[in-house]
Parts: sequence; structure tokens; C-alpha cells
Amino acid sequence: MAAQAQALQTKYYAIKILSTETDSKCRLCQQYDETIDHITSACPILAKEQYIKRHDRMCAQLHFNICKETGVQLDKKHWYKHKPKSVETSQGGKVTILWDQQIQTDRIILHKKPDIIIRDNEKGTCMLIDVAILEYKNVVKKRIREDSKI
Repeated sequence: MAAQAQALQTKYYAIKILSTETDSKCRLCQQYDETIDHITSACPILAKEQYIKRHDRMCAQLHFNICKETGVQLDKKHWYKHKPKSVETSQGGKVTILWDQQIQTDRIILHKKPDIIIRDNEKGTCMLIDVAILEYKNVVKKRIREDSKI
């Protein structure tokens, strides 16, 4: 709740709200103001590892739920213990779920490795799922990048 209200004790909060005299730069990167938005989605130090881990765990939870819905036999009972396999097939072979697989295209596309691909083997159709965890202000930038991939 405090993070949503922008009330966490960041350095930027200390200067702007508490009127303390201190440096507002991020403790990790020392480049930008230490705001909630910066910590959750913009710090170059956290981007190297922590944001990727958060993204992968979110995708694993989504993968787990898709597997349950489509009748894929799962090894684990809980999503947080789930380790997605590169290929999962539902009982009866109706659906195949691909995890982090590169796809072949007939034209050049820079980003052709969606997080999850759901293939309906009976209909011969695929659904591509690419997950992005963004702060609201970055949604427009991400949408423009995604639209340029098509």
C-alpha cells in the first residue's frame, strides 16, 4: 500500500516530503533520483538480474495456470514450485505449450521469441504470449515497440 501511495522511505521522498537535506540519487546506481518508479522498473543495476527474475516468475505462474486449464499433467502442486519445460503437451495431444522458444518466420522480425506459445493441434492455430511488467508511464513506449514488431 505504501508503494502505491508513493510513501516509501526513498531518498527522493526524504527530500521532497520530509524536507531533509540529503542526496536524492539511487543507492544502487547513483545516476537517477531514488523514486518508487525508479526502484521498481528503471534502475539499471536491478535491471541486470532482479527485473528478469520477476518477469520469469510471473511467466512461470502464467504457464502453470495455462497448463492446468489445458489438461497438461504437472509435476508440482503449486505455481511457485513450477519449473516450466520447453514443451508440454496436454493429455490426448490436443494442445502443445512451448516455453521460451524462438519461432521461424517468413520475414525478418527482430523479436521472435515469445514467452509462451499455445498451439491448438486440432485447429492448427497458435497463440503467442509475450509478458511485459511495466510501470504505467512506460506502457505507451512498450506498445509502440511491440507494434513495430508486426
